[in-house]
Amino acid sequence: MEYKCISADCHIDLIWLPPDLFTSNASGQMKNRMPYVDEEAEGGPRWISRGGADFGLVNGMGSAGRKYEPGQIHRSDVMAAEGLYEDGANGIRRLTEPELRVKDQDRDGVQAEVLYGILGAAQRLQDPEAEIEMMRIYNEWLAGFCASHPERFAGLAAIPSHSIDAAVDEIKRVAARGAVRGVEIANTHDLKPLFHPDWYPVWAAANEAKLPVHFHTIGTPKTDTEGFAPLQQRQAFAVSLTGFQMAMSRILMEIIYGGVLEAYPDIKIVIGESGIGWIPYILDHMDLEWEEQFKDLTLKMKPSDYWHRQCYATYQSDKVGTRLLDFLGEDNIMWGSDFPHPDGVWPDSQHFIDDELGHLPEEIRYKVICDNAVKLYGFAA
Repeated sequence: MEYKCISADCHIDLIWLPPDLFTSNASGQMKNRMPYVDEEAEGGPRWISRGGADFGLVNGMGSAGRKYEPGQIHRSDVMAAEGLYEDGANGIRRLTEPELRVKDQDRDGVQAEVLYGILGAAQRLQDPEAEIEMMRIYNEWLAGFCASHPERFAGLAAIPSHSIDAAVDEIKRVAARGAVRGVEIANTHDLKPLFHPDWYPVWAAANEAKLPVHFHTIGTPKTDTEGFAPLQQRQAFAVSLTGFQMAMSRILMEIIYGGVLEAYPDIKIVIGESGIGWIPYILDHMDLEWEEQFKDLTLKMKPSDYWHRQCYATYQSDKVGTRLLDFLGEDNIMWGSDFPHPDGVWPDSQHFIDDELGHLPEEIRYKVICDNAVKLYGFAA
């Protein structure tokens, strides 16, 4: 296949998976703790768990499975015009049937994609043991899905973060199983700092597996708006949504300052849907602080050197960041459409690419929208 455009950030959400996936594949004692579809739920079939978790409407909108409401979100209206939600309501799973998904990406001019998965839904389960089983089942399904079109799909195995032993075991298992092209470690607001010694076995396992390690943005903790007037609730939501990607600076700083990349120079780190415009400031400020007062850390190079050697970030629309590639590094940035989420750019990806990358030389533009992903994930005809 001749690759011209690869999306390095796309999604498969739990609410679009086969309805009996988890209950049919869970071990005996776990079957009653798995997500399942309540066909009689108010508002339509809904993914829930017996423990009280609510994952959203079957084939609903975005990762939370919301009901599509016309006129609320412009990008959702665009996707609705393409029939995505109507087909979903009719039981046509365009996002998790390989041939249908390929057609949707073809119409967007995208020849391959990197698939982030169900970690947000796993955390909503609020059952640590069942979460581990849920991820194992999903990772097996994902391997089969990607194997149907290995030239089109690069799946990222979902890895728990609440249990280091479980994380290590699953990294080793999916690496031996094959078919996936990376691992995504669950990013949570209470995540233990990535420089903590508890993480050392995870870094060692990832280094041995030779799979890129991913952290996807989850935003900042939501403001408690109970008792707020509707306008103030909307204002709080606007603040949260607009700053959604900025929290990824913590991940980047912990990994670099923590010496992870010094200890494991072959590990590749990807921060997904992080945006890129803020990264040059963070790198520059890390270099400054390192020079001023933190040379006692275990770093043999300045922090920005580790970024350029081992780190990547993805974005879908960032007019500031795409003008800072001299600082970011043309080899360290990958574009992604965020399909099928309502803050993505499908099916207008080519318009966004032309608008934001049109000022770049062709060879640099090609790296950002294609070649960097080809090399990191091993896409081949």
